[in-house]
Amino acid sequence: MIVRFGYVAMSVELEDSSPSKTMTMASFSKLSDREAGLRRLERIAEQNLHNTLRLLKHNRYLGIQVYRMTSKLIPLATHEQLQDWDPYPALANAFAEVGVFIREHDMRVSFHPDHFTVLSTPRPEVFRNSVTDLNYHVRMLEAMGLDERALNNIHVGGSYGDKETSGKRFVEQFKAIEPRIGKRITLENDDKTFTAAETLSIAEEVGVPMVLDIHHHAVNPGNERMEELWPRILATWERFDWNVRHTGTPLALPPKIHVSSPKSDADPRGHADYIELQPLFEFLANIAGSTQAIDVMIEAKMKDGALLKLMEDFRELEASGEAVRVIDGGSLELLS
Repeated sequence: MIVRFGYVAMSVELEDSSPSKTMTMASFSKLSDREAGLRRLERIAEQNLHNTLRLLKHNRYLGIQVYRMTSKLIPLATHEQLQDWDPYPALANAFAEVGVFIREHDMRVSFHPDHFTVLSTPRPEVFRNSVTDLNYHVRMLEAMGLDERALNNIHVGGSYGDKETSGKRFVEQFKAIEPRIGKRITLENDDKTFTAAETLSIAEEVGVPMVLDIHHHAVNPGNERMEELWPRILATWERFDWNVRHTGTPLALPPKIHVSSPKSDADPRGHADYIELQPLFEFLANIAGSTQAIDVMIEAKMKDGALLKLMEDFRELEASGEAVRVIDGGSLELLS
């Protein structure tokens, strides 16, 4: 089984490469010339896209093919006071350049919209804002020229006092969104409310892939073991199987999981700087015969530094005689 590793948004290895430079609405509102302010926002966004491309080139050099982009590429893009602003024409070339690099090097990229993007909400205005935010993420992927393998990962949301009703409301409201948005969504189990089993049932009902977060499962396990749920989780990714064709084009994409390690005993839900090797290795070894490949998103405070440290840990495992072969700086093979 081939395992590819990725990290989230920022690099601790590449200097001055933030793709999340921004401007607050308070600062924007103080500008006397609104049009000049919008042009400034577009310049900031162009710099963010330039740094995204730098990060992708950095990843390519290291052998990292999986990357989660920041949601903050365009400052204030979804703010209600700027709904008449269309930044995409001014940013078309910058988005296209990023997309060309991703496609040329067959990289896997994604977004993870913020926690306020929830489709289970009972409040109509929150649902509308959530759809607006999802549309923003989809428009960016479309501006990059990326097909539906570039996905947006979200959680089911809160329970609002009645988890079963909240789950049903997610299903109903998911069906109300545009297909171009819905086909870009994956669902992830969370660390407090919807367990892996509950999230999986909802993902199956609405027909989207599930991203298993093994740290979230450890702190919010429900009654099922991850390995018992894995065959069903794997089945949610069937539309991306190597042998499945849509509109005549194969859309090959491995299933994805998230990994992080507890920050401390006092804060088991928080994310540590680095990844503890053994729990991840045990899970990967347990599922190794189920799929030819899997992608692992590292959610650690040290970002690409944590990924590089984890690869060093795997090299030590390989040297000790474990059935592991490190391929490059971002991937390995588990040997049978």
